[in-house]
Amino acid sequence: MFKVPEKDRVHVKGYPPGDSQNGFFVVKLKHNQLVTVIASNGAGWEHVSVSRRDRTPTWEEMCQVKDIFWDDDDCVIQYHPPKSEYVNNHKNCLHLWRPLGRNVPTPPAILVGIKEQS
Repeated sequence: MFKVPEKDRVHVKGYPPGDSQNGFFVVKLKHNQLVTVIASNGAGWEHVSVSRRDRTPTWEEMCQVKDIFWDDDDCVIQYHPPKSEYVNNHKNCLHLWRPLGRNVPTPPAILVGIKEQS
């Protein structure tokens, strides 16, 4: 289930504050790392954009954001679209997506590796 961390919500003057699933957040991750997150749901998708001022978020940081905004059992996607469809409005921003009302297909775990060795 998609959820937002209300304690991290930022109210920006001149912009609506958002609602229970939309808004602007500054989230403190492990090791006191800060990321800026814009959360939204609409047009059939749940979505967060995650950015830092100094660099692109790491895999571990994206995993932490996923755990904050979604449940453990939710499958969330980071797309790598065709280059002809790239949109890059912020060089240090990555996105997580989850479609509403449908399951995301995933490959069998054995194609990724041996689960017992994780």
